[in-house]
Amino acid sequence: MKRVAILLGLAALTLFFPASLLFAQEAETAASAASAGGNAVWKYFAAALAVGISCIAGGLAVGQIGTAAMGAMSENPELSGKALPYAGLAEGICLWGFLVALLILVL
Repeated sequence: MKRVAILLGLAALTLFFPASLLFAQEAETAASAASAGGNAVWKYFAAALAVGISCIAGGLAVGQIGTAAMGAMSENPELSGKALPYAGLAEGICLWGFLVALLILVL
């Protein structure tokens, strides 16, 4: 099931990323695009990969941690406070991917 979810996520990324380039507005002039050497497209592709891969990895991590936390809390309800920080750390993976993408786009 995990492999199917990963494959669907990668398929959606490869299908929707080129479509977003078709509808994107050209913000640069031809002179600035020529001086950039065509790196503008790769910059957006790298940002999309940073967010996409980090969110897929974060989702898988939260799924694993959530399953283990629910199993542990069913046996001992006092463990709920100890399980929440681990889920927060796993969600932080998505935040770091977003920050990396933001730095790629800005710099």
